[in-house]
Amino acid sequence: MKLTFFGAARTVTGSAHLLEVNGCRVLFDCGLHQGKRKEAFERNRNLQIPADKLDAVLLSHAHIDHSGNLPTLRKRGFRGTIYATSATCDLCSIMLPDSGHLQEQDVEFVNKKRAKLGKTPFEPLYTVDEAKAVIPHFQDISYEEPFKIDEHTEVVYHDAGHILGSAMVEVRVNGAAGGARRIVYSGDVGRAAQPILRDPWPLSANDVLIMETTYGGRRHEGAQRIEEKLLPILRKAVAQRGKIVIPSFSVGRTQHLVYILHTLWKNGELPPMPVYVDSPLSVNATDVFRRHPECYDEETLALLARHEDPFGFARLVYVRDLAESKALNDQPGPMVIISASGMCEGGRVLHHLAHTIGDARNTILIIGFQAEHTLGRHIVEKQPEVKIYGERHTVRAAVETINAFSAHADRQELLDWMAGAMGRLGMVFLVHGEETQSVQFLNELTARGLKNVIIPHQGQTWDL
Repeated sequence: MKLTFFGAARTVTGSAHLLEVNGCRVLFDCGLHQGKRKEAFERNRNLQIPADKLDAVLLSHAHIDHSGNLPTLRKRGFRGTIYATSATCDLCSIMLPDSGHLQEQDVEFVNKKRAKLGKTPFEPLYTVDEAKAVIPHFQDISYEEPFKIDEHTEVVYHDAGHILGSAMVEVRVNGAAGGARRIVYSGDVGRAAQPILRDPWPLSANDVLIMETTYGGRRHEGAQRIEEKLLPILRKAVAQRGKIVIPSFSVGRTQHLVYILHTLWKNGELPPMPVYVDSPLSVNATDVFRRHPECYDEETLALLARHEDPFGFARLVYVRDLAESKALNDQPGPMVIISASGMCEGGRVLHHLAHTIGDARNTILIIGFQAEHTLGRHIVEKQPEVKIYGERHTVRAAVETINAFSAHADRQELLDWMAGAMGRLGMVFLVHGEETQSVQFLNELTARGLKNVIIPHQGQTWDL
């Protein structure tokens, strides 16, 4: 039994971990690496995974850093099955073609510059059509219903509470050397008592744990801090007639934010200003949310029973049309614009940032994790100048952050999730975290008596 780490090793993005057992090869996730453009370009194209030898992909959830390189996997010869929950299948059916569209757009922009320099044009990582071609490989499965990869390998998906349809993947292997084994891949661990979704499945004893450490060394603000911090920002925008631009992940974060704004509106606390969700993907993803109440917690189900829409209210406008999107830049404030991408690495949020970041009346509100070397990270670090569409912009807008929106468990929440299994774990591999975060979490675990805790390197193989 072997485990090889092809992505998200000592970094946050590009999850891809290969499990080989009894001649069966399964891949946990196949995500896009995000960050420095040149490094991401090279990593995503030069896929080291033996795509044509894979039997299956066990996809934890739809976020692009976990699913976004599946079209490349197919281009390299993968013809197996991609197992995912029903909600994840539906989300990927819109998110992967959208990613293909962004790949085509990015290459078109770069190739204009290369043409002026007489350089050979690049091909997109994959196209919209190539992204669509991977969708028939998906097979939807249900939480807590075991299914078999082969006669020796059984898999169960547990609710991860991270985004709609997110799952922790448990692999049960019989007939392996040393007897039956249990391997758990955490995917991204969600947070207890968050709106909309159920709480994460609590970890049980296992032989091998592969777990994320995005916030392995940090604590989030409490959920009550969201409204405490958000309301003054909204009121300031009204007073200054400014715009609030909120870069937001289309899946999960946008719906969470809309849910909070819906609550403020319902309670009469939302200041008098329009709210725009300007991202076709966010609009489509919200439609998918409405189709999957099986993922909701009791509070959200109760809203539906009262015929309330948790993703809509009187001042909220969903924007699909590009002309409508551009028109927002010419409209005076106050207003809230929620737009993708969450790390400001593409999508419509870039033109909103380009039009607002130089005006001191405006606010850039960051509500999600920003990976190293992304535009979002540069903004969070309050760099005096940032590049947008290759042009330098002086940052005069206020930059605010609210960390309580995070859909990732923090250090204490990860420890709470592990508590029931803490004395009954074998090898623990820490992935999907910047090295400083993983090291801090390793120290937390070793202080609690765990001995076989490992932070793997990119491309490293472990014999289990």
